[in-house]
Amino acid sequence: MQHHQNPEALAASLACWSGPITLAPLPGGLTNTNFLVADGGRKYVVRIGGDLKVHGIVRSIELAASRAAAAAGISPIVVHAEPGAMVLDYIEGKTLTPEDIRDPRMLARLVPLIRHAHRDIPRFFRGPAPMFWPFQVIRDYTHTLEEGESNYLPILVRLLDAPDRLETAVGPIELVFGHNDLLAANFIDDGTRVWLVDWDYAGFNSPLFDLGGLASNNSLSPAENEWLLEHYFDRPLDDSCRRKALAMQAASLLRETMWSMVSEIHSSLKVDYVAYTHENLRRFEAALAAFEKA
Repeated sequence: MQHHQNPEALAASLACWSGPITLAPLPGGLTNTNFLVADGGRKYVVRIGGDLKVHGIVRSIELAASRAAAAAGISPIVVHAEPGAMVLDYIEGKTLTPEDIRDPRMLARLVPLIRHAHRDIPRFFRGPAPMFWPFQVIRDYTHTLEEGESNYLPILVRLLDAPDRLETAVGPIELVFGHNDLLAANFIDDGTRVWLVDWDYAGFNSPLFDLGGLASNNSLSPAENEWLLEHYFDRPLDDSCRRKALAMQAASLLRETMWSMVSEIHSSLKVDYVAYTHENLRRFEAALAAFEKA
């Protein structure tokens, strides 16, 4: 299912609806087209999107992860799924912003949620174990950009001496079930608790990738980042862990930068990928400098 196959018509035609529905677009999807549907007095989110080979998105893995996250009490219930579409219970609440996440009270609520996801989703996950290793993602994006004759190839030559050094610095890892896309918009606060949604990139990974992504995507200060790491691991941060975390934070920003470069070539969604690329490239270079000073 590609985006040009009329996502709205597909959403309206799903077999799960009990009668006439009202359907409204939901903003913010970067790899899906999303709708809010009212049916029989209840509200649902419909996510429309097929596999995206260039980003390693496999919808069967996203569905399995979404179901496991719901069973673990982390995400809303999956009500229905069919090829190219997934229907979830709608969570009434506030979608978080980076400013919300930097609030110490919110950060204190997110640490146990992330730890819970990392440790408990595997108890419920069904099917072959997916892997998300950011350095392999970066290597694959490099090939995709070369094949697509990206305008960024001259910049890539300069960037690509970094990943091997960062991967070596990360070293052997603890393996957890990662969300791997901790943007602020993937957290919803319903007033009582926070939910974590959108499992497009789910897979086993180092916890440092989610922690680094949370820090970099939401512009945490060095002090906030240190607090995050100490509270996640429940121990004071030593120099070794700090350096590994800085390496993974830089890697998360390089992966985000290259995701955007690839999207400039391959995505048909109306998103300003050029601006997103340049913003993340700037942040990657700052994170790499911080790693190299450590």
